[in-house]
Amino acid sequence: MEQRSIGNDTVGRVSVGAIGLGAMPLSTKQPRPSPTEAEAVVHAALDAGVTLIDTADAYAHDEAEFGHNEVLVANALRSYGRADVLVATKGGHTRRGTDWELDGSPAYLRRACEASLRRLHVDAIGLYQFHRPDPATPWEESMGALRSLHDDGLVRMVGISNADIEQIDSARAIVGDALVSVQNQFSPGYRSSAGELAHCASVGLAWLPWSPFGGVSRAGSLDAAAPAFAEVAAEFGVSVYRVTLAWHLAQADVVIPIPGASRVESIQDSAAAADLHLSASHLVRLSVSPTADC
Repeated sequence: MEQRSIGNDTVGRVSVGAIGLGAMPLSTKQPRPSPTEAEAVVHAALDAGVTLIDTADAYAHDEAEFGHNEVLVANALRSYGRADVLVATKGGHTRRGTDWELDGSPAYLRRACEASLRRLHVDAIGLYQFHRPDPATPWEESMGALRSLHDDGLVRMVGISNADIEQIDSARAIVGDALVSVQNQFSPGYRSSAGELAHCASVGLAWLPWSPFGGVSRAGSLDAAAPAFAEVAAEFGVSVYRVTLAWHLAQADVVIPIPGASRVESIQDSAAAADLHLSASHLVRLSVSPTADC
């Protein structure tokens, strides 16, 4: 698989497959895959050349099984026997029952990071991401906490998620070269973060688009929601999902999509997008956002 880079000369550069795996559906989908099926999805991703897996402590059905996804990913990697995979996890989201809440305080982020270290069975987390801004905690305090986690050796690289350009630049100033990535929503029908993508490309931060197909509830109707993408897919004789990921990759060389998957066939198809190259004329046809959100 084509390789893309995360990191810089200061913290080190890690080459990963151009397509990553978003592990969230393995824990949050209703009904979700069995443990055996989930492990097979992770193994199929690795077989296809995926070497970046995105998880989070909050990816679970509810508060009672907090950390479910991290444990699942760690077990799947151990059973496969691979240690050269970049696991990107997140902290800052909490769960109250089935509700999603936020805590970006430095004390909480440190506790969350330490718990993730235990669940992932590592001495330092490869890429630790702040899940979402917390209105109750100044952004600068949360960023300072991430800097401390890096300086104390608990995390090798730092990322942020759901951030605007001002927050990205604030994070760069506080976290320094340890900040290597931004993970925002981006898809054919959700392009409002195009400015943040361009900014990341200009400053050398990896861009990890979440919900690259528009989210779990919309992915199944991507053909109808994004007809131009479906037309190009028909011309190539491939799925609309493969074309969509190839379009993501064509946005900039810092883009590393992390499509979610809960079936072996899905991640195999997604991984094949790294070998699908769209022409300039294709990209012009796909440059206009569909009217329906996808």
